[in-house]
Amino acid sequence: MKRLKSIKGFTLLELLIAAGISVIIVGSVLSLYITQHKHLIVQDQISDMQQSVRAGMEELATKIRMAGYNVPTGLSAVSAYNSDPDSIRVIYDSNLLSDVTTNQTMPQTTADIRCDGDISSLGSGDWLYIYDPLAQVGEFFQASLVQAGAGVIQHGAMALSRCYPDNSTISKMNSIKYYIDSATDSTHPSLMIQNFNDQPQIYSDNITDLQFQYVLSSGATVDVPPASNMIREVIIRMTSRTDRADEDFAGGYRTRNLQTKVKVRNLGIN
Repeated sequence: MKRLKSIKGFTLLELLIAAGISVIIVGSVLSLYITQHKHLIVQDQISDMQQSVRAGMEELATKIRMAGYNVPTGLSAVSAYNSDPDSIRVIYDSNLLSDVTTNQTMPQTTADIRCDGDISSLGSGDWLYIYDPLAQVGEFFQASLVQAGAGVIQHGAMALSRCYPDNSTISKMNSIKYYIDSATDSTHPSLMIQNFNDQPQIYSDNITDLQFQYVLSSGATVDVPPASNMIREVIIRMTSRTDRADEDFAGGYRTRNLQTKVKVRNLGIN
């Protein structure tokens, strides 16, 4: 009994002090974890934002550099829209067809187009460009059926504007438009890509602004060029932002601006 009485336990005050210290330690560890976790999330968003704007810029620079390649006279290789955010349409030859020409004059504007040359790479739904080199006139049309063995391209109910003569050229052009879509989801604007009148597709997420300027052969820099063959360089400015707002960051969203200048090598060379 004497031995038991000599053993001292913890007082209530000591237990409260120990509990308070434990709460402080756990709170500090939890606060550090939350801070580090939030920091990782922000870094992931910044990384995604940088990849998105770089991918969008690389795509634009590549296609703008190709603008005008093998494009016949009279067809504007660059269409500029000063719309804030701006948009652009570029046209260039896909190089899928080589020396494909018509072998007879079309009797009617709705008639089948009969060709010489290899058209086996074509399919229904492809957009093509027919061009009369003598009259220097051409137009886009959509193939409804391709008979490669017979050398026949049908264009369904899409009548052409004129009956093209023999030795008119057939080429498969790319006509690509880039613009910002902020109407579908205002919190997540996107860089869109549209080939002809096909359904637009998202190319890069969270791109908030796109601006173009054009350096002409005269040295002047303009927002809209008088003619595409006067363009020597295109200045591209693109802005992206994080997917979600950061309440600890002034302005909410973190943003990145990227700018580049692209030399247009296929315009003004004819």
